[in-house]
Order: sequence, then structure tokens, then C-alpha cells
Amino acid sequence: MKDTVNIGLIGFGTIGSGVVETLNKNIDLVENKVGKKVKLKKVVDLDITTDRGVEISSDVLSTDINDILDDPDIEIVIELMGGYQPALKFITKAMENGKHVVTANKALLAKHWDEIISTAQKNDVRICFEASVGGGIPLLQPLNEGLSANNIQSIYGIINGTANYILTKMTDEGLEFEDVLKEAQKKGYAEADPSFDIEGDDTAQKLIILTILSFGKYIKQDNFHVEGITCITPEDISFAKEELNSCIKLLAIAKLVDGKLEVRVHPTIVPLDHLLSSVNGVFNGVYLVGDVVGPVMMYGPGAGMMPTASAVVGDCIDIIENMEKPVLYGPKSCTVEKIKDISDLESKYYLRLITKDEPGVLHKISGILSKYNISIGSMTQKQHDKPGIPIFMVTHSALERDMRSAVEEIDQLKCVNDKTVFIRVL
Repeated sequence: MKDTVNIGLIGFGTIGSGVVETLNKNIDLVENKVGKKVKLKKVVDLDITTDRGVEISSDVLSTDINDILDDPDIEIVIELMGGYQPALKFITKAMENGKHVVTANKALLAKHWDEIISTAQKNDVRICFEASVGGGIPLLQPLNEGLSANNIQSIYGIINGTANYILTKMTDEGLEFEDVLKEAQKKGYAEADPSFDIEGDDTAQKLIILTILSFGKYIKQDNFHVEGITCITPEDISFAKEELNSCIKLLAIAKLVDGKLEVRVHPTIVPLDHLLSSVNGVFNGVYLVGDVVGPVMMYGPGAGMMPTASAVVGDCIDIIENMEKPVLYGPKSCTVEKIKDISDLESKYYLRLITKDEPGVLHKISGILSKYNISIGSMTQKQHDKPGIPIFMVTHSALERDMRSAVEEIDQLKCVNDKTVFIRVL
């Protein structure tokens, strides 16, 4: 056994800088845990001249990826460059050269899971990706190992800090979506192009990984429902709070019932007595239920330089301690018989309609809902300073396909001013 483990780092951006800082700060702790010397031998990036604010020797920096991939002394490769290519090419070559891999690249894993895992298994190396979901929260390893005695029954996750920050600010301050988004961009919580976060794609990619580890089923994003938060207004949030004692969260949901797996991402009205309702700001939280352990809640910083670096270095430690250990990436056998289409979902629904102020409006709307077997649990009509009259409804449990058909027909009424918004109730 070698006395020193050499690590190569691809990508010296924000998270890469955090990894360097973590190793600088806690190298004695790391080496004490693994019982070996640990050396960051090479860091490769296109830009090695910009000051990252961390201490690193110029001899360690390189722009040549082969200084890592072709170095037989480097045993662990950390990939933090992001994107699909050339990241896939680099980690594939690293594994083919007998190197273990650590990555935070949830997009790459979600799109190329089968190829990546089969390459790792074929070359008898490990790939670890704790930082890909939930940032600094110890989530994937506990799910894959500590909870492995359980059949996971359901997962509900708030796993995008940008969307959660926006909804929290809208809730706390009554602000419009666009105003909070601009503030989030100024503070660095949202990208210049925030669509990936606010439309639910980032959440969906992370849900794919959680679904694999929980249920042993890989499902492409195109095969399940993904919906963002751009339609949410302060009126929706206020109604949820005042009338339903609830809040609105962007949830990733995977739920197995009688062999049928629900996988979906969408805004959800969450009761205030549910643990997920208290996950605010840029924090993440995952609530899951196992058939043995029951409900488990995992909470913490879902992104950021140092929380993510914490997970990356933790994966390196795990690999060093368990290099010969076979890795199980989710259940070996899958008990999922069918992926449940969103149209088969049965749920209560909240609806917001904007209508003309004229007689017979409610009669027409309730008639359409009744036509599709949707019964109204409660209804509130309010005046406001915008054109039209807002009507808020909460239905009893109904099928999604019926709700979609009803809303489509309602929106064709001349007395309805705008598209009807409907949100599922947890």
C-alpha cells in the first residue's frame, strides 16, 4: 500500500477553490482519518493566472489535462468543471486509466448515468458524487448505505436554493416574483440566465440521482413532469398561508405505491406543520420515508463554495478508506413495475382564476369542474387593484387528467381574463 495518495483536480473555479482551501485548512484532519499522506498533486484549468484567494503552489497548476489523466501516481481525480463535454470524456478516460473519480456534476450524471457507472464498474474503480445533490448535506451516502435496510417509500425534496430563496422572500415580504429574482441575481443567488433553476431543470436532474439510489430506476428527464415557479404570485402565497395554513415550495417528489413510481417536480402547497415548510432561503431539505426507519429529514446548505467542497473532500476520504470496496449505486434489483404518468396523479388542487365582474361566472366555472368530476372544497372571491376579479378555489381530491381538461375548457370562457393557475396540495 502506498504511503501517499495523490489527487488531481479538474476545474479551479469557485468549488475547486473551496476544495483547495479545505485541504489547506484541514489536511492534518484528513490524513489522520485515512492514515496516509494526502497530496493535491495537480490542478488543471484553462485559467491558472487569476488569483482565487487560496494558497497554492504554481508548480501544482497546469493547463494540460494530460498532466492528470496520464499521471500513474494520481489515484483520485476530482471533476469540478461542470457541463457535459469535455467533462464526460475526461472522467471516462480517468476511470479507464484506473483512477477513482469524485464529481459534483449532477447534469452529467443525470444524462449519462448508465455510461458512467458501467465504465466505473468495468474498470473496477469508484465514482462518488455526494456534492451533486444537496451541496454540503450528507445525503447520498446515508441513502445508499445507512438506509440500505429500508425499502424507500417516498422522497420529497427542496433541492434548489435559488428557487427556494425566491419563494421564501416572496412569502416573507410579499414581493413579486420578478422583483425577488432581480435581487437574487444581484446577491449571486441566481444566474444571469436563471431559467435552469426557476423552471425546475436543476431540481429534476438531482431528483434523477435520488430516484436511482432510492428505487434502482433510472428515468430520463423527458419522461417525467417538470414545472417551475414562474407562475407563482404573492396572491397565491398569501392564500396558502391565510386560508390553508401552508406555504408554497418547489418540490422534487419520487413516490412508490404498489409498484408504480411517481416522479415529478412542481410547486406544491405544503402545510406549515410539515418539516419541509421550515426549509427557507438558500437551504435545502430532503424528507424521505423508509419502511423500517419511518420518516427521516436531512437539512443543510445546498450549494456554495465551502459546503460543496466539504462533500467533495468527504468523498475523497471515503475512496481512500475504501478503495477495494465494491460500490452499490442503488438497489441491485428494481421493484418499480411502471412509471406513473402525471395524468394519473390524484391530488387536491388550488386554483387561481382571473374573471370578468359579471353574473353567472361562478356557475359556468363550477359547471365545468363538475363535468370532470371535480368537487370544490372551498372558494374565495376577492377584489383587488388589478383588472378582473380573482377567484381562489381548493378542490377535493381529483385526477390530474380531469383537472387539466377542466382548466383547458375554463380558459376558453370569454369571462376568464387570464390562464388559470393550478397548484397541487401536499
